[in-house]
Amino acid sequence: MLSLAQTQLIKATVPLLETGGETLTAHFYQIMLDEYPEVRPLFNQANQASGNQSRALANAVLMYARHIDRLEALGPLVGQIVNKHVSLQILPEHYPIVGACLLRAIREVLGAEIATDAVIDAWAAAYQQLAELLIGAEEQAYSANASATGGWRGARGFRLLRKQVESEEITSFYLAPEDNGPLLDFTPGQYIGMRLLLDGEEVRRNYSLSAAPNQREYRISVKRENGGRVSTYLHDELVEGDRLELFPPAGDFILRPSSKPLALITAGVGITPALAMLDHALDSGRPVHFIHCARHSGVHAFRELLDSKVAAHPQLQHFYCYSEPRAEDQEAEHGFLTPERLAQWLPEQRDLDAYFLGPKAFMAQVKRQLKQLGVPDAQCRYEFFGPAAELEA
Repeated sequence: MLSLAQTQLIKATVPLLETGGETLTAHFYQIMLDEYPEVRPLFNQANQASGNQSRALANAVLMYARHIDRLEALGPLVGQIVNKHVSLQILPEHYPIVGACLLRAIREVLGAEIATDAVIDAWAAAYQQLAELLIGAEEQAYSANASATGGWRGARGFRLLRKQVESEEITSFYLAPEDNGPLLDFTPGQYIGMRLLLDGEEVRRNYSLSAAPNQREYRISVKRENGGRVSTYLHDELVEGDRLELFPPAGDFILRPSSKPLALITAGVGITPALAMLDHALDSGRPVHFIHCARHSGVHAFRELLDSKVAAHPQLQHFYCYSEPRAEDQEAEHGFLTPERLAQWLPEQRDLDAYFLGPKAFMAQVKRQLKQLGVPDAQCRYEFFGPAAELEA
């Protein structure tokens, strides 16, 4: 329990975190990844290089400091962190490493005159409070996964049943447990954690589950990323029968029960969790408008699948547009998703549920347009790990 004096010290560091949080978290990652190689597999090196991981952590630390005396005000942030940790199998023994590196980064970046012993002690107490909160929530998730039908704890061996090319960039991978045992159900929108050994080095990644649960196999659909070590391996080297390890499904960007019309709005590889949501929604009979944005038909994954679902389900409508259409794309809508186009493609009833996912700029645009078109904020759902303000611009 933090003392009043410690709480006040934490709040006093908020202005410093607002201006220099990314510098602090970048230094934190440098210390930890250099000196504790055992935790490197838990972090995506591409996100490290782009600065995305430092920005996300800086936002989380800032929000925690701002609300240190009202943790309930953190809203969904804690749940997002817990789900991400569960998908990567963050364990209690990892927390002392993170804490030691964070306190050292605070002292080294802010300097001893600002980061006094009292400030460091306050942040040590604050970190311990947060660690206990997260460890408790994560253990609940691990226990629930282990006790559920088809569930497990830690890593479980899977085999690749088959690969299916979906576009010039995206390939689907069908994975089944190597023990042939039952398979844990998941909620559409969730993702799995994957552990691979590449050139003797352990790497972990998260991938959205792109088909509804069927108790036999999981499907993930992976975009080949330029320079992406894991996606390149999956596309080029993984073959039928090969083994890999998965952690149980996690994630809170999920399709929630509702009878309202549903709009699924995606761009690029953001289509993958929406496909699992779509399968589930169609079973419920609710009206669904599926809106997808791609550069051109060559990278438009699952178009034929969606068209076949439209033919089979009268309550489903499928719309798409191409920002860089090819010559053969004359029948498609050209350009970006404008407010006028979105207004035409949404259900007439604006009391609807909207789920959207794609690149950050796309999500910011869709969030703004949905608000302009009168869709209630509380019924607009998305997954984004950075500062919420970045989607408000």
